[in-house]
Amino acid sequence: MMNTSGSSNHSNVQALTLARRAASQREALRVIIQFLVHTLVDVEYVGLENVPPEGQAVILATNHMSRADIPILFVIPHRHDVTALVTNKYKKYPIFYWILRAAQIIWIDRDIADFAAMRAALEALRTKGVALGIAPEGTRSSVGRLLEGKPGVVFLAERARVPIVPVAIAGSEKVFRMLGRLRRPHVTVRFGRPFSLPPLDRANRDEWQKSCIDEIMCRIAAMLPEEYRGFYAHHPRVQELLAEM
Repeated sequence: MMNTSGSSNHSNVQALTLARRAASQREALRVIIQFLVHTLVDVEYVGLENVPPEGQAVILATNHMSRADIPILFVIPHRHDVTALVTNKYKKYPIFYWILRAAQIIWIDRDIADFAAMRAALEALRTKGVALGIAPEGTRSSVGRLLEGKPGVVFLAERARVPIVPVAIAGSEKVFRMLGRLRRPHVTVRFGRPFSLPPLDRANRDEWQKSCIDEIMCRIAAMLPEEYRGFYAHHPRVQELLAEM
């Protein structure tokens, strides 16, 4: 009878070594990006107390106007476990690809219903307790304003049963333009209070889903300057949230 314990132990050691190496590379990358972000950009984080401590799974639902959004979120001060769902279109940019791969983000194909990416995101939330960044708009806004939200974030939150922290980033759309003019841009990142979605209404699934995505997007919109609110500028829920602030 073949003794497989030796090979099994060897495989476990190799896996542990690779995991430690990946974690070390990720932390080294985080330190480098943190230095670059805070040297090149004047970033103001507001409401960090609303982000659960490291180890507690949470979805960071953020607006997305610039490629700079990813590194700015990656280095929020008190969580070193931030990851994100990022479009695989970034793979064609060598520097971005290297950075994002080392950061252990989750690639997603925005052109299809990418269930593999969603499963990977669910696994990261359930087993690793990460802070998962996701742009509910499903793409980067090229108009500097909020686009209509898509249901992917609702699917994740409902399946993983984790809280959502709305995140509003203002000023990132100017980062590369201002750096090109040798000026240091100012970016504000606001974190809203965590909240959970209501239980799934199976009898009215479409209405429930629409209500949930509107709630997420309106919470983001309410934290943004008026000119950034776009699709949700005149939504009544935004006015309610503003009145509560």
